[in-house]
Amino acid sequence: MMKKDNPISFVYFVIFMVTCWCVLLGGMAQTRNESNVIVKVGAVLDVSNGTVGIIGLSCINMALTDFYESHSHYKTRIQIIVKDSHKDVVTAATHALDLIKNEEVQAIMGPITTMEANYMIQLGDKAQIPIVTFSATSPSLASLESQYFFQISQNDSAQVKAITSIIQAFGWKQVVPIYIDNSFGEGLIHYLANVLQEANIQVPYVSAISLSANDHVITRELQKIMTTIPTRVYIVHMSPDLGSKLFTLAKKIGMMGQGYVWIVTDSIANLFNSLNFNVRESMEGVIGVRTYIPRTKKLDDFRVRWKRKFISDNPTLFNTKFNIFGIWAYDATTALAMAMEKVGIENTKFGYNESNTSSNYYMPNFEKFGIAQNGKKLSEALSNTRFNGLSGDFNVVDGKLQSSIFEIINVIGNGEKRVGFWTPSKGLARNLDMKGLISKNSIYSSSKNDLRSIIWPGDMYSIPPIWKKLKIGVPARHADNYPEFLKVKYDNNTNKTQATGFCIDVFKAAVDILPYNLEYEFLEYAKPDGEMAGTYDELITQLYQGKYDAVVGDVTIIANRSNYVDFTMPYIESGVTMVVSTKDNRKKNAWAFLKPLTWDLWVASVGSFVLFGFVVWNLEHKINDDFRGPPSYQIGTSLWFSFSTMVYAHREKVVSNLTRFVTVVWVFVVLILVQSYTASLTSMLTVEQLSPSITDVNELIRNKMNVGYPIGSYVQGIVKKLGFPDSQLIAYQSPNEFHELFIKGSVNGGIDAAFDEVAYVKHFLRTYSCSKYVMVEPRYKTGGFGYVFPKGSPLVADISRAILNVTEGGKMKTIENIWFNEPTCPDSNTKVSSNNNLGLESFWGLFLIAGIASIIALLFFWVPFLYEHKHIWLQNNLSTSLWRRICILVKIFDQRNLHHYTFKKSKNESENSNIAHHDDGLGAVEASSDTQCPPSPFSQTESNISGYEEFSPNTEMNIVPIINEEVAHVNNNEIN
Repeated sequence: MMKKDNPISFVYFVIFMVTCWCVLLGGMAQTRNESNVIVKVGAVLDVSNGTVGIIGLSCINMALTDFYESHSHYKTRIQIIVKDSHKDVVTAATHALDLIKNEEVQAIMGPITTMEANYMIQLGDKAQIPIVTFSATSPSLASLESQYFFQISQNDSAQVKAITSIIQAFGWKQVVPIYIDNSFGEGLIHYLANVLQEANIQVPYVSAISLSANDHVITRELQKIMTTIPTRVYIVHMSPDLGSKLFTLAKKIGMMGQGYVWIVTDSIANLFNSLNFNVRESMEGVIGVRTYIPRTKKLDDFRVRWKRKFISDNPTLFNTKFNIFGIWAYDATTALAMAMEKVGIENTKFGYNESNTSSNYYMPNFEKFGIAQNGKKLSEALSNTRFNGLSGDFNVVDGKLQSSIFEIINVIGNGEKRVGFWTPSKGLARNLDMKGLISKNSIYSSSKNDLRSIIWPGDMYSIPPIWKKLKIGVPARHADNYPEFLKVKYDNNTNKTQATGFCIDVFKAAVDILPYNLEYEFLEYAKPDGEMAGTYDELITQLYQGKYDAVVGDVTIIANRSNYVDFTMPYIESGVTMVVSTKDNRKKNAWAFLKPLTWDLWVASVGSFVLFGFVVWNLEHKINDDFRGPPSYQIGTSLWFSFSTMVYAHREKVVSNLTRFVTVVWVFVVLILVQSYTASLTSMLTVEQLSPSITDVNELIRNKMNVGYPIGSYVQGIVKKLGFPDSQLIAYQSPNEFHELFIKGSVNGGIDAAFDEVAYVKHFLRTYSCSKYVMVEPRYKTGGFGYVFPKGSPLVADISRAILNVTEGGKMKTIENIWFNEPTCPDSNTKVSSNNNLGLESFWGLFLIAGIASIIALLFFWVPFLYEHKHIWLQNNLSTSLWRRICILVKIFDQRNLHHYTFKKSKNESENSNIAHHDDGLGAVEASSDTQCPPSPFSQTESNISGYEEFSPNTEMNIVPIINEEVAHVNNNEIN
């Protein structure tokens, strides 16, 4: 033991113990290092000039340090052997071959570019070692289908759908891709074109710019795009260096101002912060799409450590900013280290294969090299590696990193602003909802409302007019030639063409509801004197040849024109019809009063009157003296009573309730029939009955009548096809001239018929009275009025949908009321003159009602009568013939019914009269002699029938002897 009071001895003791501890630790570390297996991994990077390579190498080293510090018990240790490619494909391939042949590396990290990767993938397949890239993003690399190639970066094809959703959100139908002219640029264009085509988005032009292109070449290409391509939506896919040059030159020539839309892929968006300050300013308003990396504390801490480490190692690059390729390099290195540990430390050498030569297209005449024994296992282990890295969940499927979320940025000033996200399941979204991403019920969105506000080039907040200003041809029209449809006037003060009318207002209304702004100017298709420069077909030819971008006006859609141009859906019905003058069909003659009713209704009416008289006679004969007397008198009275109901002049009283019932029904029928007859006759005698003066085209040709057609219209061709010679054709320019030609007629050099489009004819009829002219068949159908665009123009679909919205809404009605406020003529499909004749089909229901009422009344009368006298026609023991019985019943029917109230009343009045005569006979005689009235016909009637025996109900017992007498008489006749 050392004494405590000896400090020197104590110090020596402490020094001794520390020394021993250090020696012990050193020995343990040496033992551990000797037990670790060093695994060589190559790294072919551009570390002399390229920012991606330098940042990637620093992240690779930091990843190995971090990994092995947290996994100190692992037996494998990756040793990075770095080779500088100097951005040269051949140099990169040479270094890769050297690493495989001389260093026998187990894997190669890099390459930086797509072209370098194409070569290295072939080498990796030969040597069976994994080729791991964290910066080559071209989808063309996946087509090589190598099991040893790992793309630990976002494949460019994944962003194509995100870009397409943005284009759909704003309703753009044409885009122009601008890409770098190499395998990296071409790799995306194929996928982009396919997806755009599926979304009905056209690509009218594709611009390829070489990496070595100077400013003059790029400027010339941009000017070509600006002046010849109608759309102003551009998708840029190129390296940051070439992209910087492109946007700088685009700003100089005015393509970064108002009315332009630029979308950049992740090749530029991922490195936006690394661009020059001036370049970022020139890109203001650009939209970018890039892979979304969630911000975590782990990532933030790494950024801080990386910045400190990077500046320490590269003091001259203090302005270098961290980017996503560093994140992928870090995760790729970590995954490779984990996979290497899984494989183990055995068989890290190369085997030799005589057949493994390098004589192929990419590497001709290279020497033979070996095959990695652990290559296949290492490739499988890397494919199955899962962990949470700086970029999020690390997952490799088929050699590609799976990442499906993109963020959309908007360049503002020299900075950026996030305006939304895109995911495969939900499409566009303002905010990222992780719960919604895994929901099966999520709704895919391609709506601009799901993005935040965007500042467009030129500091615009509204959606820019992505089409260049359209030059719209408008047919020059005569001032009087239907100005309601189209009127064109050139303003000398503003040097602009002013167009008005129904056709123009509908077009403007459709443009107003487009999802984007559309700038246009009207150009009058006219000669210097203001007259139309040619026909409508010639105007469409001008559009076909590229002089105009569209034609707006009263242009008819016909098949021949559609072979050269595209039409929107029609905004007004059209067709070609014939117009002729009308004539009055009223026939003023002595028998006009018979015209209101058809012959069948006349017959039915007369028959009904006779039937009604017969029914009344049946019901009144036994009880009403007015319907008794000689047969001719009874017939006359019955018919008189029936026909007098037409004027309600019948004087005969009816006493039977059944007769009153039938009469009420019949008077109602007569009232309807008489009123209808009166109205029809009045109409026929006073109202014009118009009909076409000519209805047959052949009649015009046969009689050599002149016909008219609008000048400069395709209608002339239709008229000639009908067989009219040129000598019978007269062109007119305005409705006034049209009307004047009709007034003259063919005899005076005018026309007797005209062919024109339905829309014009309807307006003409409203203006010049529907009673003077009329449309007649045949009508030749056309497609209607439409707006004209070049073949394949995407504006056709957009304008057509807009027209449909205008037509279905109240806007179209408002426009029609502004320009067409005249009263509407009857439909041309209906006859001009209506047939006023009344037929039986309109009244058979009334006759049916009257008939049913008559039958019911007769049944109520005859059934009790026959039942009361059934002993006459049901005598079974009598041999009297049926005819004789019928005659007896007729005789009974012909007698008065003295028990009826009417005759009882008459009897009482007669008895009172006899008493009065008995008391004062002289007075009675004198009164009788002084009476001026003739004797009643009914007295004659009674005298005529006094010979007949009265068959009252009280004397029916006398009928049986009479029948027996008649039967005996018949039998005696038979015996004789």
